[in-house]
Amino acid sequence: MRRFPPELKGFLSSYDPAIVRSLRSTRALVLRAAPQANELIYDAYNAVSVAYSFSGRLREAFCHVAAYESHVNLGFNRGSELPDPDGLLQGSGARIRHVRIRSDTDLRTPALLALVDSAAAQGRSLVDSLPEKPAAIVQATSGKKRRQR
Repeated sequence: MRRFPPELKGFLSSYDPAIVRSLRSTRALVLRAAPQANELIYDAYNAVSVAYSFSGRLREAFCHVAAYESHVNLGFNRGSELPDPDGLLQGSGARIRHVRIRSDTDLRTPALLALVDSAAAQGRSLVDSLPEKPAAIVQATSGKKRRQR
């Protein structure tokens, strides 16, 4: 398993340990399905998030994990295009859908595993080749308004 980026650990330092554990478990699920994916790490106003992309560009990200103050979401950047026979996906936007992760048990459901596998395949289809050495890339965020720490 890939090591946990120290920058991400720092961004999460003010979060409840249960939220950090949930993000770590969700991250591990994504990396099992897509070990070659780059991680784009953001410390934004309302969440710490990690987007997964085989190119390293956000526009080609296939999913993301976001830690909020009280929960973790597993988001699918092109979720409106994914098959979801069990109706797990939430959201009504043009593209992005998400699943709220309530416990590690959620991460073992066959329907969620299928969604992650489908999203990873979707992401691979957006690039010509996979990275030889995937990276954790900390992305700059802007704005004076910041969440409480």
